[in-house]
Amino acid sequence: MKLSLSWIKDFVNIPEDMDMKQLAYDLTMDTVEVEDVEYLADHFDHMVVGVIEDIEPHPNADKLRVCKVDIGDGEIKDIVCGGINLEKGMRVAVSCPGAIVRWHGEGEPVEIKKSKLRGVASYGMICASDEIGLGDLFPASQEAEILDLSAFDVPAGTTLADALDLNDVLLEIDNKSMTNRPDLWGHYGIAREIAALYNLPLAEIKPFETDVQSDFNVEIADPDRCPRYIGVEMSGVNVKEAPYQMQSRIWKVGMRPINALVDITNYVMLATGNPTHAFDADNISDHIVVRHAAENEKLLLLNDKELSLCTDDLVITDSEGPVALAGVMGGAKDSILPKTERVILEVANFEAAGIRRTALRYDNRTEASSRYEKAIDPERCDQALALSMQYFKELYPELKVTGYCDKYVKKLKRAEIDVNLVWLEKRLGKHLTNDEIQGKLEKLGFDVQINGEDMHVIAPTWRSTGDISIKDDVMEEVARMYGYDNFEPTSFTTTFDSAINQKDQDLVRNMKEFLAIRCGMQEIYTYPWVNDVYLNAIMQTTEGMLRLSTPPAPDLSYLRASLLPNICEAVAKNERYFNDFSIFEEAQVFHDANYTSPYDKSELLPEQRRHIAGAFASSVKDVKELFQEAKGVLEYMPRYTHQAAFEFRKEEKPVWADNVVWLNIYRGDEKIGDMGLLAKKASMDCGIKNLSVMLFELDVLKLKPLISRTNKFTHLAAYPENEYDISMLFDSNAVWSDMHEAILGKKKASEFLKKADFVDEYRGKQIPQGKKSVTIRLTIGSNEKTLTSQEIENVANQVMKKLQKKMGAELRTQ
Repeated sequence: MKLSLSWIKDFVNIPEDMDMKQLAYDLTMDTVEVEDVEYLADHFDHMVVGVIEDIEPHPNADKLRVCKVDIGDGEIKDIVCGGINLEKGMRVAVSCPGAIVRWHGEGEPVEIKKSKLRGVASYGMICASDEIGLGDLFPASQEAEILDLSAFDVPAGTTLADALDLNDVLLEIDNKSMTNRPDLWGHYGIAREIAALYNLPLAEIKPFETDVQSDFNVEIADPDRCPRYIGVEMSGVNVKEAPYQMQSRIWKVGMRPINALVDITNYVMLATGNPTHAFDADNISDHIVVRHAAENEKLLLLNDKELSLCTDDLVITDSEGPVALAGVMGGAKDSILPKTERVILEVANFEAAGIRRTALRYDNRTEASSRYEKAIDPERCDQALALSMQYFKELYPELKVTGYCDKYVKKLKRAEIDVNLVWLEKRLGKHLTNDEIQGKLEKLGFDVQINGEDMHVIAPTWRSTGDISIKDDVMEEVARMYGYDNFEPTSFTTTFDSAINQKDQDLVRNMKEFLAIRCGMQEIYTYPWVNDVYLNAIMQTTEGMLRLSTPPAPDLSYLRASLLPNICEAVAKNERYFNDFSIFEEAQVFHDANYTSPYDKSELLPEQRRHIAGAFASSVKDVKELFQEAKGVLEYMPRYTHQAAFEFRKEEKPVWADNVVWLNIYRGDEKIGDMGLLAKKASMDCGIKNLSVMLFELDVLKLKPLISRTNKFTHLAAYPENEYDISMLFDSNAVWSDMHEAILGKKKASEFLKKADFVDEYRGKQIPQGKKSVTIRLTIGSNEKTLTSQEIENVANQVMKKLQKKMGAELRTQ
């Protein structure tokens, strides 16, 4: 939001020597964030008002003329110009060398320099309004029309900023910093804050009074949605231009002046923060009714957008139907027409949440709805009405008020808060006297009563629509008015205990580091919603999933209950660039489990868990390699991340998996995840054409980190260790775990045996039917000496004898 400093000065007398940077800093520290201080006159540097003394034809161009222009420096300048409305004696805007303009209002800004146009020297440029950024303030009626400033009675050479009252300072406010401060959405609200900050008097807006008696009436059907509605019927008006000062102020803060009737409503909204609207009274049949729309009731808005309304929408109607969408935009039926002579002024207050829903529903946020949805107080209608009637009477001296109705059906209750002064001092960390506290709050409009250590505070109406509701809000008001910069830093005493060991969090971090660093996988991040294509391919059902009421796109309406659909989408997108890669993601998943909120037992919440999932995709590896890679990663994960080991079983096939290549992952008797090959149909439905994809997914909350580390430090071997391979024949159904137990079980084959590792297995022509050859690598060594070759042979023989005795193994001879 932009604010004009000269406009603010209508309400508070800011000292002329006030440093604008200091003002912006103080407002930022105490009230709202000032993003920028813009000196408007800087945009019109090297621009002056010139008077055309004579006009001559250009010798070399039919559409150009040579103007003799007085720019106030005592010398008549030749300026070549192609404007179609040039006249002798006309006051024009002249951009002298050094000025920055946009040619014909388009393209990048350029600097004006002395130049020749078709062989004739030209000093500067006579400008159209859009070439110097004034197109909205002085709209051209036709192409190549020069800005005519003849209505401004200023001498030649007057700077353009002085002539057009553009020596103003604009404060640009970050809207997000005042979302909870509806009182600040206008110049008067900011002026009130400045008055409180610098202890300056604030101008009072005197209320409008009338004794008009008429049958003009307003009916409010829903007081909760419309607490107050003021209607004023007036005659003796017409459509004309508003005074230049009103137009320029509207333009300065980013809106476009239209005509006096419309400009008054916008001007009052920008001044007070309370929107107003003018109806053409001759287009209103009977009296005004504020009610809910009927289902599918039609309304054509001022922007020519036709709406099919619903019963949640609030509308302004006459006896024939809706004439405006309450708090958002007027209807085409009631618009101000070129021949309007009677108006009905609306000054109203509407419920914030309802206006927000309606504006969002029709994607039609306006300056009015942006203010109403912040929760404006209904008492502000008095200020908006008073200013509106002041300007109407000034612009239309013949105006007559023919009807007046103020329906205030739901009075605003001012917020009342009790604050203990001992608590306040403890929270502030500083002692302030009762007079200081009371003075600072009263500057902001609060009523304060102090009795001993207790303080009773009544918030002003403009702070009672949700902004001030608890004692902490009062503390914030005292602190910011005292000045956050004025609080001296103090040391505090604390006791540092031992670091908290958050093993659950460490486990998640360790798993991500294991997958990324040790396994070379790429971590990805996806949105929490799921594309319907991948949802149908992987999940094949939406049962138990959460549906978004306002999805980002029609095919993104469900929140993920598994990470695999988004993992597969990432695989499909990366297939264009890579033929062998692996990815993983750790994130939340959502289930419609209706958990009870710990804060409100009547509120049901979805279940939110954390999963970790990944994909191994390749067109250069066969399925066996991919399966071994994925299973190896999962088998080694517990060891490297220090958690309870996994077990692999075949109990229940995942819906997305191949019929053969899949495993369930268990920890003890509890299933914690799945892994498997993405089925061919699911792969094609995902658009994955040439890759084999091995997927896995684990429920992170079911993983259990080990309570304490069992690793022990051991010295490196002082004497050489030897590797010795043996190949033996086993029954084809023998498993490595049994072999390992036989070699290194409770009774080791030899004290010199350090380790036994699986190397490979082989089945072929040289191997008898029903048998397989297994190669085992033995690590043999002593902590006390270097073993001889005979001692090493003896250890290997002991291992082979033990395997022969325990498992019926035979030494392979060929």
